[in-house]
Amino acid sequence: MSRSISPWLRWISYGIYGFLYLPILLIVVYSFNVSRFGVRWTGFTVDWYLRLFQNPTTLAATLNTITLAVVSTAISTVLGSLLGYGLYRYHFPGKKIFQLLMYLPVIIPDIVMAIGLLLFYKFVRTYTGLFELGMSTMILAHVTFQIAFVAIVVRSRLLAVDPALEEAAHDLYADSWATLRYVVFPLALPGIVAGALLAFTLSIDDFVISFFTSGPTSVTLPILIYSSVRRGVTPEINALSTVIIAVTVLAIVIANRVAGSRKASTRF
Repeated sequence: MSRSISPWLRWISYGIYGFLYLPILLIVVYSFNVSRFGVRWTGFTVDWYLRLFQNPTTLAATLNTITLAVVSTAISTVLGSLLGYGLYRYHFPGKKIFQLLMYLPVIIPDIVMAIGLLLFYKFVRTYTGLFELGMSTMILAHVTFQIAFVAIVVRSRLLAVDPALEEAAHDLYADSWATLRYVVFPLALPGIVAGALLAFTLSIDDFVISFFTSGPTSVTLPILIYSSVRRGVTPEINALSTVIIAVTVLAIVIANRVAGSRKASTRF
């Protein structure tokens, strides 16, 4: 029975993957098309990529995107890792409720979070003069949702660790700091790196929250693509989208490799 069903399942899988990834493939293919308009293939060229990286507006948006992703990822990785370890290691009143609330930035629609952050910034600015929309508000907004992702990944990694390893460290006269440094941290490192790469990918791809919390001089690549595509999809947009896809795929591949690693140093 299974032999008669498996071919159907295989073709259904092919159809699903084709529907999901064919549009992405078309973006990549037409970023090398000579024709500036239309979908007719007229020849191969890399001129659109050369023009892309010679455009000062694109370069400025790229710098803003990288700055936003790197800074927000660094902050959220530190805070998210500490939060994940705290939820794994300690018990306190209301811990279950706090764990449920930690998932709120993950499941809440981006548009709701974006509007909430914008209203918060305007409220604080009205009464204190702080939080002028720009790179600083975008970094804070990205950290707000990145922390939850990092904490969830790190906590899940630590929950898979055998508690006997920490007990063995204490039996070998290691204090709490030595256990944390030489046992817990190396074991949690794959989760920390995976969480950081996930946060970096989310920051690179984010549009809604960035759009609502950005200023006139803090345009990122997703915002630039949105404003440009309203005038029509051009090969420059395809090339720019391809670059973002390549960076995102690379980050996901690295995250999967790191998350799947089970090797860790436990030396004292």
